[in-house]
Amino acid sequence: MVEFDFSGTVIEWRGPAPYHFIALPDWVADQIAVVARAVTYGWGMIPVEVTIGRTTWTTSLYPKQGGYLLPVKDAVRSAEGLAAAAAVEVTLRVRGL
Repeated sequence: MVEFDFSGTVIEWRGPAPYHFIALPDWVADQIAVVARAVTYGWGMIPVEVTIGRTTWTTSLYPKQGGYLLPVKDAVRSAEGLAAAAAVEVTLRVRGL
């Protein structure tokens, strides 16, 4: 399994409903791009397992302008006390390898 540890900032996207994401650092996005074809299940989505604090969950990365966004579920934000602009430490594992 390919694993990355990095720091990020929670960003809020206000659409019809607010969503929260963490933009992957370029160096992580570049490494994921190398394995993307082997694991994507369509539209460039990459299945991952993520840990922030004591919370681990599965989700998929969204491709965005040559990089990737990591969606942060409301349940995770609540459990970890995260709000928009919060700095976080992330462990991300690419699934399917």
